[in-house]
Amino acid sequence: MRRPLRVAIVGAGPAGIYAADALLKSEAAAEPGVSIDLFERMPAPFGLIRYGVAPDHPRIKGIVTALHQVLDKPQIRFFGNVDYPRDISLDDLRTFYDAVIFSTGATADRALDIPGIDLDGSYGAADFVSWYDGHPDVPRTWPLEAEKVAVLGVGNVALDVARVLAKTADELLPTEIPANVYEGLTANKALEVHVFGRRGPAQAKFSPMELRELDHSPNIEVIINPEDIDYDEGSIATRRGNKQADMVAKTLENWAIRDTGDRPHKLFLHFFESPTEILGEDGRVVGLRTERTQLDGTGNVKGTGTYTDWDVTGVYRAVGYLSDELPKLPWDIATGTVPDEGGRVVQENGEHLPSTYVTGWIRRGPVGLIGHTKGDANETVANLLADHAADRLHTPESPAPEAVGAFLAERSVRYTTWEGWYRLDAAEKALGEPQGRALVKIVEREDMLDASGA
Repeated sequence: MRRPLRVAIVGAGPAGIYAADALLKSEAAAEPGVSIDLFERMPAPFGLIRYGVAPDHPRIKGIVTALHQVLDKPQIRFFGNVDYPRDISLDDLRTFYDAVIFSTGATADRALDIPGIDLDGSYGAADFVSWYDGHPDVPRTWPLEAEKVAVLGVGNVALDVARVLAKTADELLPTEIPANVYEGLTANKALEVHVFGRRGPAQAKFSPMELRELDHSPNIEVIINPEDIDYDEGSIATRRGNKQADMVAKTLENWAIRDTGDRPHKLFLHFFESPTEILGEDGRVVGLRTERTQLDGTGNVKGTGTYTDWDVTGVYRAVGYLSDELPKLPWDIATGTVPDEGGRVVQENGEHLPSTYVTGWIRRGPVGLIGHTKGDANETVANLLADHAADRLHTPESPAPEAVGAFLAERSVRYTTWEGWYRLDAAEKALGEPQGRALVKIVEREDMLDASGA
């Protein structure tokens, strides 16, 4: 009797779960079926949604409901708190599975090569996001002494960082933020937050809803200089061809012409200002220098030679995420991705690495919204199944499902399960109930493991 197709997915964020869903919906899921194990280095699943989305975005976090339904399927098992490659290597995975899909995402900050970037008071947005999202592997405190702060970048992460810095702690208290984050935000001294983009309104990467949410806070006054509303032929073409870009531009235009109100915290959106240097004194940030840019007709910009020094003592760079290199896989240093063709991993000699696939940000870089990884997953899974049909997958030595748990036990890996997630989720909801909150996130890894019954 033929056995089910055994697939390991490394990374249990949206990309990995979408890949599992695609496998379950495929023809291969019929007799003899598929058997899927998701490995995640965190004790809890959901990746970016749990540790990369701002806590005041319940709509985006609602995606968890759909992902939850996938992980509830009996053909899927979850192994949390299992690190690749420390706890399980590629060779180990090949012992148990016909194929391996890597969907490890991107969690580090992309570098910004300008003078002063390493000064005290200069931070990566990803590190700040990990702090306020209660990531177990980051410090429990965050320095929030700066009264005037700069955020570099015009994407949704930049907006999240700016909004969290500009809101009051009490505004965020109804969310799932843990006690240490609330305590840290109560000490936040920021009264002015300046967001800088080197191009114009038509090139901003905000999503329309994320942008409009800035204006919903009773404590945040969003301010835009009317001189920053400018378009060239390339910008006009972008607006005509991209509904979201047009909606963003219209929102920015409306804000630029309105009178400034009296909300206590000011959030400035600056366009056509390219950061050139973070200014320091005695090793600390004391300012930011930008060069004024102008459109060149194509939607791109060129420098004007006019510089401005901004009075800020904190700088957050939100210029993109970067994936961690995966041992035993080829790596493109320039893009921070695993080279692939249709999700099949491509070696330096141009040949496919047998039975090995990638999907999500580790494949194409940190671009697009969460839902965009679904198309990646579908393509990757389609090619995996094509290889399976053509008998191009290798045959594992120990395909029995129970062999994996025995292997981890032999390695003394304290792993969590899908049933353990239900226990952790219940524990977090119980913490929130006395405060009238949906949940309060458990932060410490050991506490997560204990609550999960690892």
